[in-house]
Amino acid sequence: MAHGVLERRVEAARRFNRFYTRRIGVLHDGVYDSSFSLTQVRVLYELAHRDRPTATALGRDLGLDAGYLSRLLRGFEKRGLVTRTRSPRDGRQSHLALTAHGRKVFAPLNARSHDDVAAMLGGLSPAAQARATEAMQTIEQLLGDPPAAPAVRASYVLREPRPGDLGWVVHRHGAVYALEYGYDQTFEALVAEIVAHFVRSYDPKRERCWIAEQNGEIVGCVFLVKQSRTVAKLRLLLVEPQARGAGLGSRLVAECVQFAREAGYRTLTLWTQSELLAARRLYAAAGFRVVRKDRNRSFGKALVSETWELKL
Repeated sequence: MAHGVLERRVEAARRFNRFYTRRIGVLHDGVYDSSFSLTQVRVLYELAHRDRPTATALGRDLGLDAGYLSRLLRGFEKRGLVTRTRSPRDGRQSHLALTAHGRKVFAPLNARSHDDVAAMLGGLSPAAQARATEAMQTIEQLLGDPPAAPAVRASYVLREPRPGDLGWVVHRHGAVYALEYGYDQTFEALVAEIVAHFVRSYDPKRERCWIAEQNGEIVGCVFLVKQSRTVAKLRLLLVEPQARGAGLGSRLVAECVQFAREAGYRTLTLWTQSELLAARRLYAAAGFRVVRKDRNRSFGKALVSETWELKL
């Protein structure tokens, strides 16, 4: 390639970098009208969307100096945003996770990022939006890791529900369970009642809903609700068929368990059916145990319902 052609392309890439960093507002000291730097927000994002990574893995994947990352994480710990748990496999390593306070602090940052990008794309026509995002995907594919490289992060993200998401929860439970288990509309009605009660009596300190996204599409959900002062209930766990096999179900259950512990509950319970074999395997792997079984006719079928419990 002629030297002049390469230089023009280098300058075009640098010009795009200058334009995009200015356009998304990352040149300010605090991003998204916060006191956090871009690097700090990126670390919080990774901790919110990974399953207890180590500092070593986090620094490697983000290209951060170990000393700088260590100081950053110590600052997060002092502010009550992050906890460390010593690795059972290697005592020299610790697993990192956001605390309940950390998730609360990160939520508006994540929402602001979403809203800023939505506003940026919202000014374009649908066709222009498609062209812009396709161009971004092309850049990511060409300059990212080779396809054969092992994935270092989950292909899904977890977030709080947005307007319209709870309708998706009701719709997809009705559709998926009708297709896979033959449940009738009374099951969808039950899901709608659970969702409505969650919205009307929501206690942000002791309850939570997680929505899972993959490539911009919702692919799963789970709810943790208050049953009593000491007992929480896991409800409405769902993973879409195309997203299964990547550990999403286990991650959703783990989020419920961790949040229940941090919220001070002593027991986490759930109600399911004996024929839901995949879900039952997830619950057993997380330490839940069956404490009660009841034969009944529900959702147009003869079923054996089960109550499971996990002591926290």
